[in-house]
Amino acid sequence: MASRAQKTPASVFLLSNGFVVFWLIAAAFPFIWTLWGSFKVELDFFSIADWTNALTGRNTEATYGEPFTGAGYYGAWVQENFWRPAINTFIVCFFVVCTSLTIGTLGGYALSRSGYRYTFWLLIIALIFRAMPPITLVAGYLLPFFEWNLWGILPTTIIVLVAINQPFTLWMLHSFFQSIPKELDESAKVDGCTQFQAFRHVIIPVMWPGVITTGLFSFLLAYNDFAVTTMLLSEHNRTMVPEIAAFLGTTQTEGNVMFAVAAVVSATVPLFILVMFFQRQIVSGLTAGAVKG
Repeated sequence: MASRAQKTPASVFLLSNGFVVFWLIAAAFPFIWTLWGSFKVELDFFSIADWTNALTGRNTEATYGEPFTGAGYYGAWVQENFWRPAINTFIVCFFVVCTSLTIGTLGGYALSRSGYRYTFWLLIIALIFRAMPPITLVAGYLLPFFEWNLWGILPTTIIVLVAINQPFTLWMLHSFFQSIPKELDESAKVDGCTQFQAFRHVIIPVMWPGVITTGLFSFLLAYNDFAVTTMLLSEHNRTMVPEIAAFLGTTQTEGNVMFAVAAVVSATVPLFILVMFFQRQIVSGLTAGAVKG
């Protein structure tokens, strides 16, 4: 009788599963539609006369002899050299993640093990800076960058993105470190480890999922950033997101819109791969940060 009472009613089961399926379709539709349209010509994907042209590829077939074409990808990557913004993006992301994790890991560990009152106020100040719009912080860097002739290059953009991202990284890693019992540090010291050796050989392996989770969020911040990279990078040093916006800003040139569509798909695919590859570590890291013990 108890098992029957606890059994989920069929109507609730169908309703909940139907909602999940509907939500997944609604969430995935924009990307699927963009992926589909990236293999069409502009007259099909943005057809005003007949929206079914985006499905059938009538003008694409008339132009290239088949309903699908990779002309948008060729134009973006070869003709417009989209590979350069792609390389710039991964350079920026690599150094932002490495720098943010190094500072955030050391700082978060130190603050989580500190008994001084100033640690609380340091975290509050960091939170205030994180709550400020990034565009207001960028404005303060422009004058010295122009004065020292440092505007438009990747290193200065990396510095600014690290400065913007560091408070979030510090807070997140501090939370992860607090979830690890201090007894582990003390046990390592009893075995002859120094404070840094205990941190390196005992604490870091335990909270590795938290480091990966924080690193992924740092990567996404640098990867998807538009305001900072647009203001601080020159035309020749753009990352992918500002370059896509540049494609869209030249709609008077036929084909540039499809270059943007192909570039959007190209920029989104690595994110799917990254999240799928690290999904277990992400879930484990978020769970570890949410539970203290």
